Amino acid sequence: MTNYPQLFRLRQQFEGPVVDDVAGEVEQQLASLALAEKIQPGQSVAITAGSRGIANIEIIIRGICQHLTALGAEPFIVPAMGSHGGGTAAGQQQIIESYGITEEFCGCPIRASMDTVVVCEAEEGFPVHFDQQASEADHVFVCGRVKPHTGFHGDIESGLMKMMLIGLGKHAGALIYHRAIMNYSFGQIVRSVAREVLAKCRIVGGLAIVENAYDETAKLAGVAPEKFEEEEKGLLVLAKQWMPRLPFDQVDILTIDEIGKNISGSGLDTNVVGRKYLDHRAAEEEYPKVKKIIVRGLTAETHGNAAGIGLAEFCLSRVVEQMNVQATRVNCLTGGHPTGAMIPLDYETDRETLDMALSTIGLIKPLESRLMWIRDTLDVAEVECSAAYMEEAQQRADLEVLTPLRDMPFDADGNLPDVQALAQI
Repeated sequence: MTNYPQLFRLRQQFEGPVVDDVAGEVEQQLASLALAEKIQPGQSVAITAGSRGIANIEIIIRGICQHLTALGAEPFIVPAMGSHGGGTAAGQQQIIESYGITEEFCGCPIRASMDTVVVCEAEEGFPVHFDQQASEADHVFVCGRVKPHTGFHGDIESGLMKMMLIGLGKHAGALIYHRAIMNYSFGQIVRSVAREVLAKCRIVGGLAIVENAYDETAKLAGVAPEKFEEEEKGLLVLAKQWMPRLPFDQVDILTIDEIGKNISGSGLDTNVVGRKYLDHRAAEEEYPKVKKIIVRGLTAETHGNAAGIGLAEFCLSRVVEQMNVQATRVNCLTGGHPTGAMIPLDYETDRETLDMALSTIGLIKPLESRLMWIRDTLDVAEVECSAAYMEEAQQRADLEVLTPLRDMPFDADGNLPDVQALAQI
């Protein structure tokens, strides 16, 4: 194939606030919880740190540590991320340190372990697991981002509630809870386990994070334990309202420069690409509808975990080479989603990969194909689009066309630069 659609760059205009002084807002929200009434000087407090690529997470965690230290408490950080990091303590500590959450920066120890204690038996008949290090603390403080889940829908999805079962449940808990979700529902299991944890595990408070479509901190909310469930419902409404979206609903080929666990639990956010319920197509009422996905690489922060690669039809061979197969399999099997670890058709060059993808989109001529190219599913403020979208883009007030149409910038070897580099072309 020798003809490809021309590209232009556009910028999307998203609505959503931004927290200008993150450290100051952390302190204000924690002050609203009046933790001094519950935490005595000298008492230990475990603070959760997850594996997602949350904006300003190192500043947020440090702010929590500093607030607790000022109360005379002895805080420490526990990696709370189910089976991520290859399901090992060292792997999980490495992940949070790669986000800047270090003992030196935060001013308190990190205690990473995969050991759990069984708190009780859930009403559904399975054991409730809880991080052993956290169980030995006088108090536990839960920090996490509220956002739409990549595989389940409800009024409670990803957030403080889920952190208490999947994050603090470690590998053992995440494994049994994901199995239970297959027999019951996500909402039932989240509520069942979280309520047991709240009742029995000395949760002293939480800090919920909501981000806008530009991957910025949009809202921080200090939440009392008894209000976790109620408050999270409202925060999820905001998270869905502010989340990033692709500019068009019909897509022949979506090219993604990078996927990774720091981007989304599924590597690529299924809410953005329209594959929340089915691996390779959108459900009937789901948008956007993307025919084929090409993945070009993994983020450095994912440490070889390519979970979600199975949602793509094509990838560059370098993705397979970057992949930590064991970590990917452990994570996908624990989450009950083995197809997420399956390797798509891979090719050495961008040109060959695109040729194969263009041959699978039906009777549409390559020059007329609807192609979008993004860095990752968090970063969609600026998108490379094919000529087929130009007319609509020029007519929409929420879109700004930044460049004229130009040819795909293949190099002599048939490869493309990162999409960010095209901003300079």
